[in-house]
Amino acid sequence: MSVVKVRPRRQVTIPKDIFSKLRLEEGDFMEAKAEDQKIVLIPKKLVTKTGVVPLSKGEQTTLKKAQAKIEKIKQDMVHSKGLSDEELAVAVKVRMIDPDQAWWWTEEWQKGERESQKEINEDNLLGPFSTVEQFKIAIES
Repeated sequence: MSVVKVRPRRQVTIPKDIFSKLRLEEGDFMEAKAEDQKIVLIPKKLVTKTGVVPLSKGEQTTLKKAQAKIEKIKQDMVHSKGLSDEELAVAVKVRMIDPDQAWWWTEEWQKGERESQKEINEDNLLGPFSTVEQFKIAIES
């Protein structure tokens, strides 16, 4: 246990071993609260705010459609349609969708997801296989 001294202007120094253990850095924020005659400091990571992306009226309408489709896909992939190129572009622009993952939200990809889920639901599956040879025979027939 370390003992610290309250300095002028109510400042205390966090002992080096605690500072290192919690991977704190100069400039980090801490939540301070009193609990049962104790001072509790909780490290906080603040989210960096990004600027607002300006959208035209048309893009705003497209974004609403994209949001609705994304929610539908999340809730019921089998009966959902993927995003159009225009919807995808706006969703990426506002960072609703990670640009590196945008392909997954396309109608082309979602069509494959629907087909796969249908086969799973119908128990139309191959395998499991004990060997690669068994797998090759199954997919060739």
